[in-house]
Amino acid sequence: MAADTAGARLEQRWRGILALHSRTVCEIDRALHPHGLCASDFEVLEVLVSGTPDGPGVPCRVQDIAERVHLSQSALSRLLGRLEREELVERTVCREDRRGVWVAPTARGRELYALVRPLQREVLSRTLTD
Repeated sequence: MAADTAGARLEQRWRGILALHSRTVCEIDRALHPHGLCASDFEVLEVLVSGTPDGPGVPCRVQDIAERVHLSQSALSRLLGRLEREELVERTVCREDRRGVWVAPTARGRELYALVRPLQREVLSRTLTD
């Protein structure tokens, strides 16, 4: 009986986490939509602008971005392609390993990130504050 109760509490907690995540992402999407971005776009720009262990604004390998955002490799590739077409990021082939690709924010990408960051943070503050 106690195991069933503990399991039910865990399930309820898990469902609450999923609902909070979904609600937060939807609100971020709504806040950023007027600027042509969604929550995933913002996450990638944030990784690129905030930088790597080598410093802010230093280009990131696609694999490094994938480790920091919750997207599949193919979804990340499509997202980066769209951000590149919108001139928010630029991709270059790694000279040492032609299979590797470096990604860096453009000036336009950094400006847009700076503009929408307060909107994203306001949503986080509103949805994640107890």
